[in-house]
Amino acid sequence: MILTVTLNTALDLTYAVPALVPHSSHRVGDVTERPGGKGLNVARVLSALGHDTVVTGFAGGATGAVLRDLLGALPHGPDDALVPVAGNTRRTIAVVDGSTGDTTQLNEPGPHIGSDEWTAFLRTYGELLPGAEAVALCGSLPPGIHVGAYADLIRLARAAGVPTLLDTGGEPLRRGIAARPDLVKPNAHELAQLTGAREPLRATRDARRRGARSVVTSLGPDGLLAVTPDGIWRAAPPSAVRGNPTGAGDSAVAGLLSALAEGLGWQDRLTRAVALSTATVLAPAAGEFDPAAYEDLLTRVTVEQHAAAA
Repeated sequence: MILTVTLNTALDLTYAVPALVPHSSHRVGDVTERPGGKGLNVARVLSALGHDTVVTGFAGGATGAVLRDLLGALPHGPDDALVPVAGNTRRTIAVVDGSTGDTTQLNEPGPHIGSDEWTAFLRTYGELLPGAEAVALCGSLPPGIHVGAYADLIRLARAAGVPTLLDTGGEPLRRGIAARPDLVKPNAHELAQLTGAREPLRATRDARRRGARSVVTSLGPDGLLAVTPDGIWRAAPPSAVRGNPTGAGDSAVAGLLSALAEGLGWQDRLTRAVALSTATVLAPAAGEFDPAAYEDLLTRVTVEQHAAAA
């Protein structure tokens, strides 16, 4: 079983409009709802790849009830181990501009989590760890959760012998990486905030020196850069694609995590991650991927090893 943790779950709403024009009224052509938050997006992709997956984190209020209903309705979807809270789960709204293909994202902050609710989550997390092959800790922290929360969860997983992947930003990333996760996957902006370096290779190396066993940096449409014990790697799609990038980074995490759980090497991990993220950009709805595009991309992603050791 693969466990994903989403402390700040969300109901993802995607609106399609012919063109997004500031200071004007818009008629929405299409609306989709998905259970969201980074870890839930990762879990949905893992389930589609055939992995037994469990999601935990928090869900509450009317929005949380809708999220759990949608999660339960997914065919072959992840198992729900979300912890109920008094506050209302947040919404995220993606507005897709049909004239350009660009997406504008609006993210609510999430409910305040009380100390009793955090204790209930820790109990659930501890019960799930013994059955997990790997754990993904994903996304922002809701109000009320201390910035060292991911660091604590990484230490608990390591004590249970379970490898961890961390995908967050800001101070939670800084604290979490010091707890020595097995893999960290920041984007270029998160990496620059962490290290102060803008050059991707320098910043990725610096991040790894801060405690992570391996660091995989998202380069957006240019693919992934990885600094690992087995070397330095670059992976890229065969060509740039246009579409909705929402969830592409989460699909990359699912690719890395599934390959880690299967014991695959770095070339296969990165190939899968780039193929999944690119196929997600090509899909119409946030957090989904195009299966046919994914299978095609698996044979066309370029992976190069730039150094024998990192």
